[in-house]
Amino acid sequence: MLTTIIYILVFVIVSLIAFSIIQIKVAGIQVKDFWSFIQANQLLDELYMFTKKEKILTPQEQVIFLTEAERVFEAFDKVPSILWDEEYQKYREVLNKYKDIKIVRWASN
Repeated sequence: MLTTIIYILVFVIVSLIAFSIIQIKVAGIQVKDFWSFIQANQLLDELYMFTKKEKILTPQEQVIFLTEAERVFEAFDKVPSILWDEEYQKYREVLNKYKDIKIVRWASN
């Protein structure tokens, strides 16, 4: 009896995963790109908090911020914008900070 319940639960879990993958593919997104988007979304939250907390960055922090922000932008570009409408304000804030750092670094060179 217990093994039957376990088999049913495993079947349901595998079915849900397969259904999710099919839905992602139907939307025209690669699963790898979607997973990168999920990870980049977490990174976006961290960068957003960083932009709110830190006003002046050391050159090393600037390089790290630029690198991480570029990873976020790249991942967000691979998925439809409708998926990240709720995160647009955070994306915009990080993009503005990215541009500011780029301008400061360009002017110093």
